[in-house]
Amino acid sequence: MTTQEQLQRWQELAQQLRVDSIRATTVAGSGHPTSSMSAADLMAVLLSKYLRYDFDNPDNPNNDRLIFSKGHAAPLLYSMYKAAGVITDEELLSLRKLGSRLEGHPTPVLPWVDVATGSLGQGLPIGVGVALAGKYLDQLPYHTWVLLGDSETAEGSVWEAFDHAAHYTLDNLIAIIDVNRLGQRGQTELGWNIQAYANRARAFGWQAIEIDGHNLQEIDQAYSAALSINNRPTVIIARTKKGKGVAALEDLGGWHGKALKPDDEKQAIAELGGERHITIEVDKPEEQSQPLRGSAVAPGGNPQDHAASSAATGNVQPLQLPTYEIGAKVATRRAYGDAIKALGAAQPDVIVLDAEVSNSTYAEDFAEAFPERYFEMYIAEQQMVAAAVGLQVRQYKPFASTFAAFLTRAYDFVRMAAISRANIKLVGSHAGVSIGQDGPSQMALEDLAAFQAVWNSTVLYPSDANQTAKLVEQMSDRDGVVYLRTTRESTPVIYGSNEEFPIGGSKVVRNSERDQATVIAAGITLHEALKAYEQLKNEGFTVRVIDAYSVKPIDMQTLHQAARDTGGNLVVVEDHWFEGGLGAAVLDAFVGTSSIPIYNGPQLQLIKLAVHEMPGSGTPEELLHVAKIDANAIVEAVKSQVRQPAGASV
Repeated sequence: MTTQEQLQRWQELAQQLRVDSIRATTVAGSGHPTSSMSAADLMAVLLSKYLRYDFDNPDNPNNDRLIFSKGHAAPLLYSMYKAAGVITDEELLSLRKLGSRLEGHPTPVLPWVDVATGSLGQGLPIGVGVALAGKYLDQLPYHTWVLLGDSETAEGSVWEAFDHAAHYTLDNLIAIIDVNRLGQRGQTELGWNIQAYANRARAFGWQAIEIDGHNLQEIDQAYSAALSINNRPTVIIARTKKGKGVAALEDLGGWHGKALKPDDEKQAIAELGGERHITIEVDKPEEQSQPLRGSAVAPGGNPQDHAASSAATGNVQPLQLPTYEIGAKVATRRAYGDAIKALGAAQPDVIVLDAEVSNSTYAEDFAEAFPERYFEMYIAEQQMVAAAVGLQVRQYKPFASTFAAFLTRAYDFVRMAAISRANIKLVGSHAGVSIGQDGPSQMALEDLAAFQAVWNSTVLYPSDANQTAKLVEQMSDRDGVVYLRTTRESTPVIYGSNEEFPIGGSKVVRNSERDQATVIAAGITLHEALKAYEQLKNEGFTVRVIDAYSVKPIDMQTLHQAARDTGGNLVVVEDHWFEGGLGAAVLDAFVGTSSIPIYNGPQLQLIKLAVHEMPGSGTPEELLHVAKIDANAIVEAVKSQVRQPAGASV
């Protein structure tokens, strides 16, 4: 039973959290005090009694995880850190100031924040990834707690998370919905109809507990019940009031994202009982031994049908990448499947996820070999990327694959992954018009532009199977968001298995001392460039061909040298829209900045060959020709620059 003394302590802490949220935002002149105040009671009880966290060791594998999906309530989170004694009152009042760790929404600049939030609808899907790691990989008893706002439950990604959490029976995941009724511009879709929230959650297979979010005993009982539930996740649906405790703010519209003025602040703090500086001792987790990675039972696509893996503990093998004979025709997506399977045998922290197209991406090879490290995400690309972000919180190396076109659905999750400083590997297959008859809905023509625009990202586009395998190996230890674009069509193997392909490099595939122009390509168009090279050679034209397999970072040195050697004549050809792809990356390589040397060669005469018109269905050859990115188009482009064969008299 909860004692009156406990209730009083919790009440005092909750009031401190409210006061500190007001103080910090008033000094900042902006922020979300009222959204913080509604959840203060919920967080006071969690911090005082239920959260198990070693603030001195944020990487302790036994720590519970707390994700503020309603990231705009950052003042509340930071006030909790003050109450836990890990930040000072002075730092609390640096909220939103330049150079402060306390940014407007939480980021991992703080060691106790695992992921960035603030783009609503992302915390719970990421929490699913953390909980998957805890239950199936770490096999440790920590819990993942996620605080959501009521408005964000309108996001489809939240319900992808509800679905997958139930499917994988994540009883270590506890969601708390702060139903304070008011969104940014007025009442939310469901208002205080907490029964509707509960019905929806139960329909997805969750245990739903409805409470008064300001009744400390009900909060205590709900948390206790959540920890005792097996084989399904729990959501606590808490009816609260925005701005709770201050009459001028409580349950009143027009206060979202607004700080109090100094005079209003004084009155509000007085109404809440004045400033407090309580520090509590947060309970640390019990130490549990962690199984060696690779020993977990298999979730696979059906958590009820666990299977032992041949890659169980103690059976880690040296890395043996697949190799392919020069001249053989192998799709790079096929090579990805072979390579990720090989990587899985050598690295027990490699995890693979796929969005129900594993028989096309060839992630199914990994799934069959290591079912305990494969998670089927079905057709839920947002949840797939979010789960990858959650898994890397626990230091796993997630590779997530689907058709490249469908990764655009999860682009906001990719953007936020970069803000989280997350290390995830994304693989998009079936890129460009070269996929053929399936038509434009299946053709990724935006992906190179999209992924290049992500902070600290790496973008790779291999042209053959041996190159793909070597790049997959490097992806494993590469920080940030790493994207690999693979091709549907089988293409000739042009590189030996002993070749190396460092990220940031390129390959000069054809060259001479008499080259008149340089053709720069990657992936499927490299093979068109090689065809064009032969045709031009037969007509007396000499060209250099560069395989720009590392689109970002791109090999500036090789590009600059080629431009100098070939009179500035460059032709870039890509199976991508004209905007933002390989051509843009090449152009950027010639733009000097404070950290990039200025190009000092002949004036550039650059032609970009890319997709301009909306494609339709057809054979790959037909579509490449219609888009004017095939060998014939390359030949014409080079001739328009050079005009005469090498050595011809003027």
